[in-house]
Amino acid sequence: MSQPAARSRRLEVITVTDAAYLARIHRVATLDADTVVDEVRRELTELLGLTACRLQYGTLVGQPPRLQNDGSVTVGRRSWDVDAAGWPEGEIELRVYGNARYLGRFMLTPGPGPIPPLQTRLVAATLADQTGAALDTSGPAG
Repeated sequence: MSQPAARSRRLEVITVTDAAYLARIHRVATLDADTVVDEVRRELTELLGLTACRLQYGTLVGQPPRLQNDGSVTVGRRSWDVDAAGWPEGEIELRVYGNARYLGRFMLTPGPGPIPPLQTRLVAATLADQTGAALDTSGPAG
C-alpha cells in the first residue's frame, strides 16, 4: 500500500474511533523500528482478543484467512462474514507493507471472546501499516 493511501486510511480510521484507539495509534507512531513490532504485537493481542500473535517476515507460505485493510476477512478468494460467523478456523494473517513492498505478516490466533467490531479491526490494520512504515525506514527486516 502506498504511503498516501495508508495516511488516508489512518485519517478515515481517526474519524470513526474513540480516544482510546487514537491513543494507541499515536503511541505506536512514536516508536522506532526496534520496538514497534513487539508493541504492535501486544496491541493486536489486546485489541482483537488474541491468544497469540507473531510477525512472520519474508515470503508468503500457504493461504491462511486474511484480515484485510478495510477490516473485512477473506478465506481464499471468498469474503467471510466475521460478524455473523466469527473468526475462521486457524491462524489469520494481517499483511505488513512498507512503501508498497511486502515485508511480512502478523499471524493472529483468535481467542474465544467476542468478535471485535469493524472499527477495532480498522485500528488493527492501521497498526500493521505503522509497523510497515517503521520497518521500511529502518532497512531490511530480520
